[in-house]
Amino acid sequence: MTNSKNFKLPSDEELNTQELNISWPYIAAAAVFLGKRCEGTNNEFMLCRYELKDPRKCLKEGKEVTKCAIEGFQDIKKHCASEFQTHVDCVINTSATATNDEYCSKTRQVFDDCMLKNLKLERPPFGYFCEAKVHDSPRPKPPPEKYEFPDALPESIPPPYRPSKYSGRGGFNM
Repeated sequence: MTNSKNFKLPSDEELNTQELNISWPYIAAAAVFLGKRCEGTNNEFMLCRYELKDPRKCLKEGKEVTKCAIEGFQDIKKHCASEFQTHVDCVINTSATATNDEYCSKTRQVFDDCMLKNLKLERPPFGYFCEAKVHDSPRPKPPPEKYEFPDALPESIPPPYRPSKYSGRGGFNM
């Protein structure tokens, strides 16, 4: 990507945020609960990126998503640490070729019950994140885009065609 001389990078203060330093088994084990918990925050971030088409303008929303995920893991650690660790160990130890549901359904159920009991978070049903949803954003709606094409062709009249030699342009004439 090339940049012009007017391109402005965000400052270090804007980019500085606490990172989520966690490996994939932990994220995979908690993904559905974090997705459910942070759904509104994440939708706001994705809507901002889609509407403004500039990720630099959505840094605040991105920080909110990271903050929500960190708070989610802190709550899991505080209320369901042993159940979560047991499920993560099962995810780590299962075969890469087999699905984790075959082997880890019991540990997942114990973890799900703990999340429901202590954090009031229920595992969403299969396909929940694929459902169409409407997100009501507090941000103002961006102005509609105006497309101007300076090199567009003027409205033209179709060129005059010579009559078809075998009357093929008018359809099937018999």
